[in-house]
Amino acid sequence: MDVIKVKANSRTAAVAGAIAGVIREHKHAEVQAIGAGAVNQAIKALVLAKGYLAEDGISIVAVPEFVDVEIDGKVRTAIKLIVEPR
Repeated sequence: MDVIKVKANSRTAAVAGAIAGVIREHKHAEVQAIGAGAVNQAIKALVLAKGYLAEDGISIVAVPEFVDVEIDGKVRTAIKLIVEPR
């Protein structure tokens, strides 16, 4: 399963749909964002995904954690949200 990577200009509805689809299929999703704008979009998408999944009777929880990511030879700190059914 791939990590759902979110950018500051990601469409929240598209990310929410991806989160909901992965949760329905794999019962586990990982969402990764670097920077304040990307984290903002990821959180908004998580709220939308919660609503999408609630229609199917699925309640979710998200656990945030820091993760180091190497981009162009530099290590950056990202926020990773582990999303699972409650």
